[in-house]
Amino acid sequence: MRETPTWRIPIGVLALVLALMVYGIAIASLVPPLIGEWNALAQTPVYVVLGIVWIMPLRRYLMWMETGRWTVPVDSAAK
Repeated sequence: MRETPTWRIPIGVLALVLALMVYGIAIASLVPPLIGEWNALAQTPVYVVLGIVWIMPLRRYLMWMETGRWTVPVDSAAK
């Protein structure tokens, strides 16, 4: 367990907020012209998928923020 502060956590949180802002702005500006004429029921799955996609790399990113590694450490993989 980490006992000393690390620079990765505040920088990681700021980078995550910035990345989510860029992602949200990109989705809000690029997707509506493509699917804006679709029925609302047809648009819903597109926005649900785009709302979930950003979560996929989050596990490894949070692991990096906490441990400094992008993968699970070998010693804790067996636990």
